[in-house]
Amino acid sequence: MKAQRWQDWVMLLLGIWLFFSPFWMTGYAASTGIAAWNSYVLGVLVTGFAWAALATPQRWEEWIELLLGIWLAISPFVLVFYTTEFGAAWNQIVLGALIGVDALWALAAYSDQRVGA
Repeated sequence: MKAQRWQDWVMLLLGIWLFFSPFWMTGYAASTGIAAWNSYVLGVLVTGFAWAALATPQRWEEWIELLLGIWLAISPFVLVFYTTEFGAAWNQIVLGALIGVDALWALAAYSDQRVGA
């Protein structure tokens, strides 16, 4: 398997976008609100796991990123900021879906490698 896959680079960019989105997007009530903190924490985690996957790709990193994507997609409803911070909610739902799909795609790459071996 290639040490670096394009999915890892995409995940890194999504994590960076997630972390910085409260600073430049409208829809975040404040850079200290619950939606912003959710973006900061998940952005750091997604970026960290993507960075780790770029260094030494392992299957468990993709599973963690999939879970982070699922949390990100449902967090506006669990943390109840989908009505007050509409832009932040949509940003996190869309990024959660993209992170989840990217993680699944990377996991499929592991399966493809095993079949081709």
